[in-house]
Amino acid sequence: QVQLVESGGGLVQAGGSLRLSCAASGRTFSNYAMGWFRQAPGKEREFVVTINRSGGSTYYRDFVKGRFTISRDNAKSTVYLQMNSLKPEDTAVYYCAASRILTLPSSASAYDYWGQGTQVTVSS
Repeated sequence: QVQLVESGGGLVQAGGSLRLSCAASGRTFSNYAMGWFRQAPGKEREFVVTINRSGGSTYYRDFVKGRFTISRDNAKSTVYLQMNSLKPEDTAVYYCAASRILTLPSSASAYDYWGQGTQVTVSS
């Protein structure tokens, strides 16, 4: 079992920044690719970005490229999501997830463990 706890969400004005953190406990963190998903009210959960086990490879959805940056610190068992130039349409609950798949999984079904989510609200 892997337990994931997100933090860092909040209310920010458009154009602002937030840094989300996801702390993992349980099994060896470096054995898992990590991803961030989000779910806006009335919408389905969507993939945002993923990072491989070593942190050497990432895959971003187009709508966050150039604005969001994922990183991980395996020594601290933590994955981060730096979000800059935030837009109102980025408002959602953000979830981190862990996957045993070796590649860069973008499907929610590829992830084995999920955090409880953290709310990000971007005001216009």
